[in-house]
Amino acid sequence: MKKDQIFEFFRRLAETNPSPETELEYGNVYQLLVAVTLSAQATDVGVNKATRALFAKVKTPQDMLDLGEEGLKAHIKTIGLFNSKAKNVIAMAEILVREHGGEVPNDRDALTLLPGVGRKTANVVLNCAFGAETFAVDTHIFRVSNRTGLAKGKTPLAVEKGLEKKVPQPFRVGSHHWMILHGRYVCKARTPECWRCDVVDLCGYKGKIPEKGAKPATPVGGARAAKEKKP
Repeated sequence: MKKDQIFEFFRRLAETNPSPETELEYGNVYQLLVAVTLSAQATDVGVNKATRALFAKVKTPQDMLDLGEEGLKAHIKTIGLFNSKAKNVIAMAEILVREHGGEVPNDRDALTLLPGVGRKTANVVLNCAFGAETFAVDTHIFRVSNRTGLAKGKTPLAVEKGLEKKVPQPFRVGSHHWMILHGRYVCKARTPECWRCDVVDLCGYKGKIPEKGAKPATPVGGARAAKEKKP
């Protein structure tokens, strides 16, 4: 995707949704950190269902320590990998209280030293809580970036680096959310809904589905073309 196409790509998404936000529910930075940590290999909907009652009780790392690991498990047992996540969240709370005065650090290196916090989680927190121009490459962003030709890469880090170079102002802070929402609701994994996509003409995907119920277009030089060439 060329420079002018990238600008137009985000301009259209911004026009449709001027103030994009994460779909995770939280009341402060610490709750955001916990929610994002719990969201690994889980849906935002599932995390929100579990954290509503949890966050009514837990607003600080000390509150989490007071609740304890077993108390936390009781709240998040509907979330995948809840045992290991509970262990990490409690260990995280201990470090935040002991080393950061109970505050969430505004620093990627410090965040990624916390148990259960990887680069993606740190980027989400920095973006949502502190307004940093970070690109948290989840499965949706990875797919949208590669499928459209916006920023191709074989790994999440490669895509992140590509986005850092290519996403222009004034879209850098919001781009993370626009891509996630676009991938979640329009540019879906199995069947991208190209017929209702606002940026379909800018997209380089060769398997576009022009209308609902239609079969994917055959990529040039794809498997079907190769099969037809055989005697």
